[in-house]
Amino acid sequence: MTLNAWVHGWAISRGTPAPVAVDDGWRIEVGLQNHRRRYVLDDPRHETLTRLGREQAVPGTWIKIAGEAGRLRAALPPGWEHGETLHLMTTTFVAGEVTAPPPPYTIRLTGEGALVTAAVLDGEERIAASAKLVTVGDFGIVDQVETEPAHRRRGLGSIVMRLLANHARDLGVHRGVLVATGDGRHLYRSLGWAVRAPIAAAYVPEPRTP
Repeated sequence: MTLNAWVHGWAISRGTPAPVAVDDGWRIEVGLQNHRRRYVLDDPRHETLTRLGREQAVPGTWIKIAGEAGRLRAALPPGWEHGETLHLMTTTFVAGEVTAPPPPYTIRLTGEGALVTAAVLDGEERIAASAKLVTVGDFGIVDQVETEPAHRRRGLGSIVMRLLANHARDLGVHRGVLVATGDGRHLYRSLGWAVRAPIAAAYVPEPRTP
């Protein structure tokens, strides 16, 4: 259920078509250069991986699994490259006071329904840090957590995460899910998130343009 919620929340956050169920997971038509199609598989069988590796070795195709990178390396044929292993994380949203950012920063929460964006704005109302929350059933999926380089190490990422946690609680949503980079997981752990599984990745690169 956790990975299912994340997959569907990710698609809403990124504005892609809805995920399609396939063996051991889902397929998403992302439609971007170098990321045309994505398979996300939940503890897939070896035969599923070998079949996809053989039949879907099309440039721009990605496979992500809830599992160790070694499983992908053992199953996929030559031509697939291996990406960074990410981390599936969960939390129980706890309402709490959001510390106001120091001047000249201000905070903003926009959107309605299933998708909202929390942001910290600088003195010229440019986005310094932001993150999205997508609600899928009783899960809140946090995605696209970003702090602009010039504004890092000022606690702005923590502020947007707490804004989203409070908003989730206001909606009656208590379970949080996200997928973190190696660097990002340290921030999320400090906010009460726990790692549940590695998310290993492989892809077929597209030819480089001159």
